[in-house]
Amino acid sequence: MADPKGFMKYAREGPKRRPVELRTLDWKEFYEPISEDKLKEQGARCMDCGVPFCQSHNGCPVVNLIPEWNDLVHRGRWKDALKALHATNNFPEFTGRLCPAPCESACVLGINSDPVSIRVIEWNIIDKGFDEGWVEPVLQTSRTGKIVAIVGSGPAGLAAAQQLARAGHRVTVFEKADRIGGLLRYGIPDFKMEKWVIDRRLEQMQAEGVEFRTNVHVGVDVSGEELRRRFDAVCLTIGAEQARELPVPGRELKGIHPAMEYLTQQNKRNAGDVIVEEPITAKGKRVVIIGGGDTGSDCLGTTHRHGCAEVHQFELLPEPPPNRADSTPWPLWPMQLRSSHAHEEGCDRQWSVSTTKFTGSDGHVTKLHAQRVAFANGKFTPVPDTEFEMDVDLVLLAMGFTGPVKNGLLDSLGVRYDARGNVGVDENRMTSVDGVFAGGDVKRGASLIVWAIAEGRQMAAGVEKFLRAGQLVRVGG
Repeated sequence: MADPKGFMKYAREGPKRRPVELRTLDWKEFYEPISEDKLKEQGARCMDCGVPFCQSHNGCPVVNLIPEWNDLVHRGRWKDALKALHATNNFPEFTGRLCPAPCESACVLGINSDPVSIRVIEWNIIDKGFDEGWVEPVLQTSRTGKIVAIVGSGPAGLAAAQQLARAGHRVTVFEKADRIGGLLRYGIPDFKMEKWVIDRRLEQMQAEGVEFRTNVHVGVDVSGEELRRRFDAVCLTIGAEQARELPVPGRELKGIHPAMEYLTQQNKRNAGDVIVEEPITAKGKRVVIIGGGDTGSDCLGTTHRHGCAEVHQFELLPEPPPNRADSTPWPLWPMQLRSSHAHEEGCDRQWSVSTTKFTGSDGHVTKLHAQRVAFANGKFTPVPDTEFEMDVDLVLLAMGFTGPVKNGLLDSLGVRYDARGNVGVDENRMTSVDGVFAGGDVKRGASLIVWAIAEGRQMAAGVEKFLRAGQLVRVGG
C-alpha cells in the first residue's frame, strides 16, 4: 500500500457523465475521460485490506487482484497493473464498462465510507494498455491437435475460446448472428459500450488462432450431433435468451415488442445495416417500458436518443429503500434504489404496477391498462380502486429472461436440465452428454457479465482437463 492514509486524504471520484442535452444527441459512450492523476488518487484510497472482500467469490467472480492493481496504478506502474488485471480477467474492457461492480459493494472501505472506484480504475488500465500497444496476441509455440467447438459468442464463449486457444487447442466459435459478440454486440446499446471495443479484442483472438464463423445457427444449419462427431469437445454458451412474456389480453397488438427486438434493431442501424423488418422507433411516441432492470434502462436511454414524446417505466416490485436494506448487510450485494444514466435523462418511474391488458385501434396498441399491487409473503395482491389506463404508442417488454431456449439444439442433444431449467453440469462443467460442456447464462441463468467470463474460464478448465486426460469421471449433472 503506497499511501496508508490515502482513504482519508481523497474522496471517491469517478468520470463525469457528458451533459444530458449533448449525449442524447448521439450514440457515443456517455462518460468523459478521467485524468491519470485522479486515477492515481483513487488507487491510493484502496486500504490493501488483510481480507480483501472485493476479490472474494461474491465480490468478484473472476477473483480480480484488485488491491494489487489499485496499488500499481497509484505508483504509476500501468504496464504491471495490466498484467495483474489480465491474470484473472480476459476482458476487463467489458466488465469495466458494463459490470455493476459487486466488488465495490463488498469493499471494506464501504462499511462506513464511499467504496474505492474499482470499476473505473479497471477500465482505464485496459484502455491505456490498448492505447500503448501493450495488449498483444499470446501465441502458442505448439499445438495439441485437439479441436473444440464453441456455440455462442457472448462473453462466456469468448473467454472460453481465448483460454483454450492459449492452451494450444484449435478453437472454432459458431455464432448464429451476422457478427461476433452475442448480447455484447446486439443487446448492449452503443452509449454504454461502443462496438470498436469488441472488435479490437477480436483482432487479438484471431491472431491467437481462434476461428469465428458467423451466420451459423447450430441446431438449425448444423446439428449438435454433427459438431460432436467433428470436434473433440463442444461448449454450449448460448445464453439465456428465453424472454419472460406478459400473457395479458391485447398482447398481440402491434406496437408491443420484446426489449431485445428493439435494442438489437438499433444496434444494427448504428452498425450501418439496412433494416428490412418493420422499424421500431420511439420518435415522437408515448412509450411505456415494463421492467425496471438493466435492460429496461437500456431501452430508456434508447428512447431518449430516438426523441420520444414521453416515457414511463413500470416495475412490478415495490420501490427499494434509498440506502442498503438491512436484509442485505455488507458485504452482500445491497438491495437499494439505483438510478442509471438513463433515468438522469428523464423518466416517469413507477413501482408496484401490474399491467392487466392492452387495447388498441386498427390492430395497434393505443392504451395500457394497469393497477397497483401490494407485495407480501412472496405474493402480489391487487390494491382495490387503483386501476388506471394510459395512452401509449409503443410498449417495450423488459421483464428479464426465464432461461435458455430449449427447443432446438439443447433438446436435440438430450442434455439434462437442473431444477431451475438451466443446463445441468458436473464439477468440470460437462453436461449429461459426454464431451459437451456448458457455461455462462445457459448454465447459470441470466446473470452478470463478470459471472459469464468466470463461467467461460471455469468451463475452459474443465474442457482442458477432459482433453488432456481423454475422459472425465462424472460426478453429477
